[in-house]
Amino acid sequence: MPSNPTLRKKLNRIAWVISAAVLLVVAFMRRIHFDTDIDFRFLPAVYSTLNALTAFILVAAFIAIKRRRIQTHQRLMTLAILSSFLFLLGYVVYHTTTPETPFGGEGWVRTVYFFLLITHVVLAAVIFPFILFTFIRGYTGFFKEHKALARWVFPLWLYVALTGPVLYFMIRPYYPQ
Repeated sequence: MPSNPTLRKKLNRIAWVISAAVLLVVAFMRRIHFDTDIDFRFLPAVYSTLNALTAFILVAAFIAIKRRRIQTHQRLMTLAILSSFLFLLGYVVYHTTTPETPFGGEGWVRTVYFFLLITHVVLAAVIFPFILFTFIRGYTGFFKEHKALARWVFPLWLYVALTGPVLYFMIRPYYPQ
């Protein structure tokens, strides 16, 4: 596919708008509460599984591109973005409908939990727009720029996707039954 600067520019604008909207929603979701008769307490297990699935897909996509299976890589990266979108949807629904669960661990476990939580949240916020920009570079045929961005976006996205399920298993005992 030849590079398409016009499409890239248009998609970059859309990516900025989506990124800003998502960051605002996530930043303020605990201040927004929707009363519902639906019990969404099952969602952390679902969106944690989606995070783990995203990590698996990212590794598979990395292997595919190393083996020069470009079409497989493209499909897997599209699937990773879809999986991440579904995660985000479940995460926002859960946090806008369900009371917050405080972490009850103590000592070094508490320190590890909050270290992972802080790095997970900060990196997720920082890399979100860059995930979109990296995808856009590949989609619009700017492969050199795509590869340059992917070299640092991939490991950070993988870290976020892996620490999500770890954090879930650490806080799981403290969820109300």
